[in-house]
Amino acid sequence: MAVENKYVPFPSKIEKVIRHTKTEYTFRMHFDHALELVKPGQFFEISMPKYGEAPISVSGIGEDTIDFTIRRVGVVTNEVFERYEGQELLIRGPYGNGFEFSDYDGSELIVVAGGTGVSPVRGVIDHYAHHTDKVDGITAIVGFKSPDDILFRDDLEYWKEHIDFRMTVDSAKGQPGYREGFVTAVVPELTPKNLSNTKAIVVGPPPMMRFTIAGLLKLGIPEENIWLSQERKMCCGLGKCGHCKIGNVYVCIDGPVFPYVKSKTMVD
Repeated sequence: MAVENKYVPFPSKIEKVIRHTKTEYTFRMHFDHALELVKPGQFFEISMPKYGEAPISVSGIGEDTIDFTIRRVGVVTNEVFERYEGQELLIRGPYGNGFEFSDYDGSELIVVAGGTGVSPVRGVIDHYAHHTDKVDGITAIVGFKSPDDILFRDDLEYWKEHIDFRMTVDSAKGQPGYREGFVTAVVPELTPKNLSNTKAIVVGPPPMMRFTIAGLLKLGIPEENIWLSQERKMCCGLGKCGHCKIGNVYVCIDGPVFPYVKSKTMVD
């Protein structure tokens, strides 16, 4: 579905609803030629008449579908949660840039994500988990607050079987089989084979990204080989409202995916 006017939302049918936690669901929406038109890391605006709209990251891309993993936290998302399979939502996009597979093909890839930050990188991890021949190894490190907050459980099981996958929880709440702690504690354990050919993606809360990147740099990974996603303060998606502007950069247009060498100069 090619969008001619990026200001105008269009209806999209809810093909499937997947519940992850009490407050987080994935809505699988119809979108023609999604694999050709959408990249992991991009986002859409989901709108509800009379209630407003919210920017939501793409958490999965199918032949003719896109996934949005949404947490029920406000007026717009509350209304979205009243919509189920067979109904429609208004969406517009895709907006921003995304993760380009060409940047990572042939490299040893490390992906570190925390909480809902797993959503924008899910497509990257899943792509290489199904095409391990395209990289010289991939390690995915994901963290959640507790076992009750884990997202994409089916994907995680597949990743465990096909790539170097590691998961932490802040607190296991007495449940066995989980590693307690933060993803930042896992980074020093990594032993990349060739630092100059190691690429990294980091997505999550700002403190987590800051300390994770510091850990990656300490390993010796070149800063130009690190990417991150700055998903905050975005509103209109078109660089018109100014909510996401940092200096002369509009996160919704120039990002939300940035090379670290660019992001580190963005002082808010």
